Amino acid sequence: MKTRRTQTIERTRLVPHTVDGETELVLDREKIEVPAPPRDWDQLVRIGVTIGACILVTVALVWSTSAIGGLLALSVVAVVAYAAAVAFDMTWIMCMAVEWLLRYDPARAKTARRAGRWALAVSMAAVFAHGYVFDQPVIGIVGASVSALAKGGWGIAMRVHARPLDDRTQQWFEKRRATLDGQLAMIPIRRELLRGQSMIEAERRALAAENGSADPETSGLPEDVPEDPDPKVSEIRSGRVTTQEAVRNAWDSGIQDPEAVLRIVRSSTGRDVPQSSVDRYLRALRVGA
Repeated sequence: MKTRRTQTIERTRLVPHTVDGETELVLDREKIEVPAPPRDWDQLVRIGVTIGACILVTVALVWSTSAIGGLLALSVVAVVAYAAAVAFDMTWIMCMAVEWLLRYDPARAKTARRAGRWALAVSMAAVFAHGYVFDQPVIGIVGASVSALAKGGWGIAMRVHARPLDDRTQQWFEKRRATLDGQLAMIPIRRELLRGQSMIEAERRALAAENGSADPETSGLPEDVPEDPDPKVSEIRSGRVTTQEAVRNAWDSGIQDPEAVLRIVRSSTGRDVPQSSVDRYLRALRVGA
């Protein structure tokens, strides 16, 4: 009788465990034998096809780079020639990668597929030209076929992994993707708008400070509203002297020259108070006098 294959798996469950009268739920691990599932030969073949396609693409890239690099080396330095030769096959390989990413969007994948065919044709022509220049046209034809076989192998691998959608499911997918794409697109747009708004606010504050139109003590107050209804009465503040108090102290000391008062105010408050703020307080004191 044939013995059925088994595999060992670990199961965990929460069980109560008591120590010194305190109970906690802990994990109880148990290893059991369960029947092993049958070998998935379809998946193994699918993996083999994919690996084979990748090997073909790698061989084609190496061969084309060697042939086209040898051709270009006739006119430029070898290092530059072989570096440029990589572009010929890398172009259609990149197109195949894009086609893979867009495999659920046939309309967009069509452009990548068409571009890949043109890039493949250019690469094959360059490989053939290498053989033709060295009087070996047969080798040129055979060498050019390597890239064609590689692309064909990748196309077969893509068909193996393809999951075609029916028309209604395709429409549903495209609508959901369009909604998500719109939300993703709004992320950098909002970031750009917020960055621009921040720059405008920073520029506005910088210009206001440069023109002396803003004072930390009176920012946000209308220009025609007096800061103190009665200039003879000053609010008692603890700590650092305010701009109004410094102006009043200078006024009481008999100093009325705006520039002299400004120097005293900046020295007393320790801030770069604008001249316009000092002038407003002086005007209020003159009116009160």
